[in-house]
Amino acid sequence: MDRLADYRGKRDASRTPEPVPPADAVVPTAGPAAGRVAGPAQEAAAGIFVVQEHHARRLHWDFRLERDGVLVSWALPKGVPDDPAVNHLAVHTEDHPLEYATFHGQIPRGEYGGGTVTIWDHGTYELVKWDDREVKVVLQGERLSGGYALFCTDRSKNKDWIIHRERLGLPAALSPMLAATGSFPRREADAWAVEMKWDGVRALAFIEAGRLTLRSRTGKDITATYPELGGLGNAIGRRQALLDGEIVAFSDAGQPDFEALQPRIHVTSAAQARQLAGITPVTYLAFDLLQLDGRPLASLPYQDRRDLLTPLIPNGTWFLCPPAFPGADFDAVLAASAANGLEGVVAKRLDSRYEPGARSAGWLKVKNVLRQEVVVAGWKPGKGNRLGHVGSLLVGVYSDQGLLYCGHVGTGFTVETLRMLGDRLAPLRRVGSPFDGPVPAQDARSAVWVEPRLVIDVTFGRWTRAGRMRAPVYNGLRDDKDPTEVEREE
Repeated sequence: MDRLADYRGKRDASRTPEPVPPADAVVPTAGPAAGRVAGPAQEAAAGIFVVQEHHARRLHWDFRLERDGVLVSWALPKGVPDDPAVNHLAVHTEDHPLEYATFHGQIPRGEYGGGTVTIWDHGTYELVKWDDREVKVVLQGERLSGGYALFCTDRSKNKDWIIHRERLGLPAALSPMLAATGSFPRREADAWAVEMKWDGVRALAFIEAGRLTLRSRTGKDITATYPELGGLGNAIGRRQALLDGEIVAFSDAGQPDFEALQPRIHVTSAAQARQLAGITPVTYLAFDLLQLDGRPLASLPYQDRRDLLTPLIPNGTWFLCPPAFPGADFDAVLAASAANGLEGVVAKRLDSRYEPGARSAGWLKVKNVLRQEVVVAGWKPGKGNRLGHVGSLLVGVYSDQGLLYCGHVGTGFTVETLRMLGDRLAPLRRVGSPFDGPVPAQDARSAVWVEPRLVIDVTFGRWTRAGRMRAPVYNGLRDDKDPTEVEREE
């Protein structure tokens, strides 16, 4: 049977730029047999898919799957659905040659399908099932990923189908998107939104059937550390959701207090966590929504994600969704952040997608004070009232040259903090400096070197020409940060 007879019959190869193989061209056959559920070996034999945006007489999207040497095709008047609760019509059309997967261009007016064709997405797929009435695949593209099903609803002509997006489960883990440091692009202010930069612990909230799991930036399960946040799962109506946000302790004046949060960060005992929750309660500030009811949202623009997030979170004592402000109000928002003792703001492009694990220029942090995360690589024994404790910390940041020394931190500690740091650093002792560059002799003298495992947060006056921090002050320990990701922030 000539699988491309209908395709050729609708096109004049001398007039259209579309690929039109000759009638005697051999169409290879491949892939699992039709009418059977695919097994593991057959899944590996699945092929490519392509979605083409087609501005013909009516705008539609052509959804094509490689099958037995051709592209089996459906026309989708409303595009590929991204919401599992909404199905779209899929009109089965003629098979296309495999070469069509890379076609884009202008089909002349008057020709079949005349109009502009662009490639909207492409990739590969794994086959779950394929028979005359049902096709199930798992797509792996640039825009589309996950399971999709097509069902035939027209028993007589096999023409009308529907396409359905399968409900996705929550991922086991995810690395949060990070903000770059930079200046706000005032000339493009209308293309941005501005949020406050909260001084807390970054956490992703995985919510399924009322159950909450909190994971730190490094993927550590910190759910038990903050028991007062457990009600968030039921507060959103037992819906499935994946949130990005910050766990913050507020002072009596209503300002974020990172120092007050410190005793809670390292707690693993459920009993101790419940006790501390009554002393220093925290609030989860949700600022992004990455999945909702089986629908992945990371590929949506920031503005669309915020529109879905805002009505989802019932603002209360334990959780809330802080506002985002128009980019045109940047100067006023930055000034308000400084007046309220905040670290700064984060500007986010309205059209930016969520890029897990990436430090993207689509998010920019602008600080009121110089603040830096640094890696502890050693310490100097204390003297006087610090005798027997840590006197100062020798710290560094990573660069292309490895771990580079950037100063020593000797202020900002309480007695309890010094005792805690001594306990944490003791098992990390090593012989020799872990720095990949020189350390000034006066700072290295009497130093106790440690493996670079701990990250702390400091404020400081300025960077010197030698790459040192001037007058750094200890703010707190950052167990939620990977030391190898700590770099100098300009």
